[in-house]
Amino acid sequence: MEGNVVTAERLIPAPPSVIFDLIADASRHPDFDGSGSVKQVRSGGSEPLGLGSAFSMSMQLGVKYTMQNTVIEFEKDRRITWQVRPPGFVGQFVGGRIWRYELEPVGDGTRVRESWDISQDHQRFFFTLGKMSATTKTNMEKSLARIEELTTGPG
Repeated sequence: MEGNVVTAERLIPAPPSVIFDLIADASRHPDFDGSGSVKQVRSGGSEPLGLGSAFSMSMQLGVKYTMQNTVIEFEKDRRITWQVRPPGFVGQFVGGRIWRYELEPVGDGTRVRESWDISQDHQRFFFTLGKMSATTKTNMEKSLARIEELTTGPG
């Protein structure tokens, strides 16, 4: 982990628009989540995401919980970023981690970089302990592999 950010990247043989359309569809997040914790969109995921979009996800990591996500950066076919917090009052004091996908055209494909940024998370100290960053990187690599499978079909 460099500072407060963990990244993984993969060159995917698909155009940025195809990859971006998958990532910008909140209802598809469980399909490519490498951690297995994202279960289903609860609200706000029926339309493609854009700057300011809010959507909540049913999650499970041991116990079931819900997270509220707000898109804070958006550049069509290039970048989408959302910040994650628990819903309601608790979200003012807990959470704040950021998930970012950056897409860069490269030859006949796209370099996709996924980042987990805890610089604004209220619990960032706890995320720096133990194996959390290594586990997160492994899960991001699984997500990117799954994105490739979903956007290029069987190969």
